Amino acid sequence: MSSTSEYRIVNPATGEELTSYPTATDAEVEAAIAAAAAAHSGWSRSSTAAQRGELVRRVAALHRERREELADAIVREMGKPKEAALGEVDFSADIYEFYADRAEQLTADQPIELLGGEGSAVIRRVSLGPLLGIMPWNFPYYQVARFAGPNLVVGNTILLKHAPQCPLSAELIQKTFDDAAAELGAPAGTYVNVRLTNDQAAAVIGDPRVAGVSLTGSERAGAAVAEIAGRHLKKVALELGGSDPFVLLSTDDLDSVVESAVAARLDNTGQSCNAAKRFIVVDDLYEPFVEKFTAKMAAATTGDPFADGTDLGPLSSLAAAERLADQVERAVAAGATLVTGGTRDGAFYAPTVLTDVVPGNPAYSEELFGPVAVVYRVADEDDAVELANDTAYGLGSYVFTTDEAQAARVADKIEAGMVFVNCVLADSPELPFGGVKRSGTSREMGTLAADEFVNKKLIRIAG
Repeated sequence: MSSTSEYRIVNPATGEELTSYPTATDAEVEAAIAAAAAAHSGWSRSSTAAQRGELVRRVAALHRERREELADAIVREMGKPKEAALGEVDFSADIYEFYADRAEQLTADQPIELLGGEGSAVIRRVSLGPLLGIMPWNFPYYQVARFAGPNLVVGNTILLKHAPQCPLSAELIQKTFDDAAAELGAPAGTYVNVRLTNDQAAAVIGDPRVAGVSLTGSERAGAAVAEIAGRHLKKVALELGGSDPFVLLSTDDLDSVVESAVAARLDNTGQSCNAAKRFIVVDDLYEPFVEKFTAKMAAATTGDPFADGTDLGPLSSLAAAERLADQVERAVAAGATLVTGGTRDGAFYAPTVLTDVVPGNPAYSEELFGPVAVVYRVADEDDAVELANDTAYGLGSYVFTTDEAQAARVADKIEAGMVFVNCVLADSPELPFGGVKRSGTSREMGTLAADEFVNKKLIRIAG
């Protein structure tokens, strides 16, 4: 992992630097680890699952009470439109409540039916210890909730390195945990935000008091973290990038499918790992789909993220917009057709549609993290599945068809951690989130998330 991280807020809509925060001193890092370790060995071991659930429940309530303040912070930090920012805060509260409601269920003993002999056997889920979470900028609250919520109810404690461009939202999350802990008599070490440099993060992963690390971010960051964790024999969970296919095989309502396609591509200004990015359309629907899809993409409202009615804000930073512009320019230079968009104004990037992307074109294999869609024409179901799977990624996928049997076949064949049939933006706290191939190694949300960092301890008692 490389040198230092800078924690500062630069409003991507205006380019104005609002404030900066110092990185942690080595003494502050040591204090954070010590607090998390003490909270685990003390409070986590002595508290019940129900008590830990009440802490998480109070965090959810504070998110709801402070939703305006929380939302405004991320509008300024990473340009998320205000309505979407409020939605993210609400969804985060839903996630915390999901785990609060199920704290006892998630930690209950699991009996094993013995094949022979007398007595009993159970699997008991026991927390591992302090965990380091390394979080991204694109969903500053939601990403933390889906990591912290399940791990706190099972008894782990949290060290949190947030994205350097999200220091204010990180501080506000810390305050919700501090206030909830103070009200319920829990130690502050249950959740500790630390502004780590990358080198400090590497040292934290190696610290014997830290039991594991979870990262949501890029492939490069994931590989670096996994390498360090591997050297120290630490459990690692990775949620990485995606280039999700949106497969259209048949429909009796093309306008509705197009609405879904645009929503799936432009969510969070296109900056979502599981956004639909590659639109794979059978031949007889291709031309009308491209026409309607292009019109809807071009009609999206781009502007001030605080303004009502804004569909798209700026990208998270000027550098992100420049990187996306370079990707589109290279794709066109390699033979892609620019159907609409392809223009940049500061950190704002116009909704863009590309066609005629073939193997060898950089856009065929790269993740386009912004409001850029690539549309492909295929002959039939088999060609669609082959193209959908012709990627290094395997996070989510979307299948639209009127044929139930076809939907089942295609869902089975697609190489991805998630398949959504005839729906988009259907994430919910009870649904596990995660991928395969270069998209990651773990699951968050749902009940599976609570099994990532626990000791599934066998207890066998003789009769």
